[in-house]
Amino acid sequence: MMSLPGTFACDEYGRPFIVLRDQENQKRLTGNEAIKSHIQAAKQIASIIRSSLGPKGLDKMMVSGDGDVTVTNDGATIMKEMDVDHEIGKLMVQLSQSQDDEIGDGTTGVVVLAGALLEQAESLLDRGIHPIRIADGFELAAQCAVKHLDTIAHPFPVSRENKEPLIQVAMTTLGSKIVNKCHRQMAEIAVDAVLTVADLEKKDVNFELIKLECKVGGRMEDTCLVKGVVVDKTMSHSQMPTVLKDVKLAILTCPFEPPKPKTKHKLDVTSAEDYRKLREYEQEKFLQMVKQVKDAGATLAICQWGFDDEANHLLLQQQLPAVRWVGGPEIELIAIATGGRIVPRFEELSSDKLGTAGVVRELSFGTTKDKMLVIEDCQNTRAVTVLIRGGNKMVTAEAKRSIHDALCVVRSLIRDSRIVYGGGAAEISCSLAVAREADQLSTLEQYAFRSFSVALESIPLALAENSGLSPIETLSELKARQGTENSATFGVDCMLTGNSDMKDHHVIESLHSKKQQIVLATQLVKMILKIDDVRTPADH
Repeated sequence: MMSLPGTFACDEYGRPFIVLRDQENQKRLTGNEAIKSHIQAAKQIASIIRSSLGPKGLDKMMVSGDGDVTVTNDGATIMKEMDVDHEIGKLMVQLSQSQDDEIGDGTTGVVVLAGALLEQAESLLDRGIHPIRIADGFELAAQCAVKHLDTIAHPFPVSRENKEPLIQVAMTTLGSKIVNKCHRQMAEIAVDAVLTVADLEKKDVNFELIKLECKVGGRMEDTCLVKGVVVDKTMSHSQMPTVLKDVKLAILTCPFEPPKPKTKHKLDVTSAEDYRKLREYEQEKFLQMVKQVKDAGATLAICQWGFDDEANHLLLQQQLPAVRWVGGPEIELIAIATGGRIVPRFEELSSDKLGTAGVVRELSFGTTKDKMLVIEDCQNTRAVTVLIRGGNKMVTAEAKRSIHDALCVVRSLIRDSRIVYGGGAAEISCSLAVAREADQLSTLEQYAFRSFSVALESIPLALAENSGLSPIETLSELKARQGTENSATFGVDCMLTGNSDMKDHHVIESLHSKKQQIVLATQLVKMILKIDDVRTPADH
């Protein structure tokens, strides 16, 4: 758009004035142009991530500026690692992040859905429909889809006795991840971990109590669940015993070393006599500390700080095994697990503040010098650690992300135990329901409804495409079957077994997760459609 030369905005005295500072140095997009540019950016991001949807989805490799390599197909991780420059791209990243924070799974699906909705919005804009009408129509359609999800959801048994159904759900989540070769084992570990720490009455799971530790070396099948705490530390002296039974732990956050003059003054030692006295004083103080710990009845000291070699030697002499430099979060976990109190000063140590554990042992791995401490049979069995093994760092990191997703899904099922069927079955069913609803509407919104129903089909289409099936044929066949048999369990047969009933495959997703995907994607799309003017500095 060009303004006529020579026209100014003038005040009443005829003096020109500037409406916006540095106007000539700014780029400006307005109206539909702005919306189109946003839609373009969002579509690009959705198309990048689309190919990693589903069990046959492909992984992405991201290399950061300093050469760190990440290989993953977890939507949220891909989005976080991608260096996105476009403003709308950043919103998409936040979208996957919020799905990750709320549910933990379905991060890829939510981005694909948002991309598809924007693509549909573009064709509606070309027909001349106002963006606000489109946004409102999408909102109503999303409400209709969420209502429909409630009608097709199935109740789901969650109990400690019968874990099988939960394991099936965890397996659905892990199916699209790198760990699917020891799929069932990982699912069992995730379910066991959550059920150990879950409070089924309150329907709550405290994730603080589940720790994921990675250790490179060994096979992925060696991953195991430890009912207790694993600390990546060893005994402070190599001659201390490596297995301790019926341990009483003193958990200390005070340094295990002789008192040093804390003032700015120098301590001048002028003669050998003085030095000897100082040394004796230090040793005496130190032995007193050890005595205080032993008098309290402790058989193992866990210390947040270090101690020097002399101290180490004295601890060995006094037969008090100790672990040094244990980090803050681990200290807290150990305290929770063993029922001990964290003691900040030696004077406060007493026998009732000690934690108890059945076994503390060192695990050593392969031929390396790597060792870890395992604290098991604790008083409070609700703290657990998943020890993840794998051939290299990338594998263990991806396994960690996958198990995190599985833990999140099991948690959301404990909170709301209704489920829908996966493999795109729920989306097809919602799409049909929204399309039916569109035929009842007499207002302009019916166009938005139809577009919403088409956008929902993007998930089964992407699943079919990634599995090497013919997308359109598969989708039309599934829509027809869902319509004629009136059953919302038919989804994309990604594993090419010839049976597309997801009930038989036990491909299950939590209802809460699906609802959240639709709601979040629609919210983002509404927001993007409402932006009609973008100003950026021209050098951008």
